[in-house]
Amino acid sequence: MSKPVLLTLHRWITLAFALPLLAIIATGLILSFEPLVQVSGIGGPAIDSGRIVDLVKRYDPDGKARGLAINAGEQRMTLQGAGTPAIDLASGEPAAASSRLPDLFLWARFTHERLLGQAWLVTSSTIAMVSLMVLGILMGLPRLRNSLSGWHKGTAWFALPLILLCPLTGLCMAFGLTFQGGAAPAGGGRPLPLPDAVRMVAASHDLSHVISIGARGGRMMARIYEGGELRAYAVNSSGVAPLPRNWPRLVHEGNWSAVIASPLNVVTSIALLTLLSTGLLIWARRKLRKPRSRPDRQIGAAVVTAG
Repeated sequence: MSKPVLLTLHRWITLAFALPLLAIIATGLILSFEPLVQVSGIGGPAIDSGRIVDLVKRYDPDGKARGLAINAGEQRMTLQGAGTPAIDLASGEPAAASSRLPDLFLWARFTHERLLGQAWLVTSSTIAMVSLMVLGILMGLPRLRNSLSGWHKGTAWFALPLILLCPLTGLCMAFGLTFQGGAAPAGGGRPLPLPDAVRMVAASHDLSHVISIGARGGRMMARIYEGGELRAYAVNSSGVAPLPRNWPRLVHEGNWSAVIASPLNVVTSIALLTLLSTGLLIWARRKLRKPRSRPDRQIGAAVVTAG
């Protein structure tokens, strides 16, 4: 396939998916900061499991909450699905001022995974992103120049491993590819009630390092930071057992190492935004450029010939 054909395909795929790609990349940039925010909230004073259980029973007497999230740094707890405000762990009362970051991350995650409520739109846009990168590779190594086109091509080639790994891991998540090294622990029947799950987790882990405990995928799970990595644990009547690592998810979300992976994801998102914006600007400049008249073209050709 000739380079002009590859370039035409590259251009039209970009134009067709420009808006969904912009939304996906922008929300991905927001989510890139989530691991750093989460890891900054762990540690601090020890959290008593009895205190957590009492507050869960007080604010969710009917057991409607599907889970809870803990911010040990701010000494706050949020019940998920109960419709209650954030709870101050020290006073046991609703927190005076709730941070808007969790709401921002929640909105960004929903948009990133289900753009306009349609998961297929995200998947098809991600496939289009991979196609654009493959077409760019097939067009060959660029000549790097200090121009809009030069910066576009330079960004693509220098950041290629990062920008290619990002959509590929996203597609693995979409199609259920986990590359897990072992089988997940048995479910152990119905999920434990939330207070019982809190007691089970507290018996083997420091609650100040827990991000969340709740029902997910038909089982009770806990997400706990260990050595900068966000590990997932299955919680049932038999105990708390680590789940096999889902490497595509860990890499895509930057949870394999918050300190290292989160900044890398920020760089990746900025590189993708740069590629999308410069690509659209290159196309717009070509479309808006006034075509020269025929006499001007003939004069220009004569000058080139004479030179």
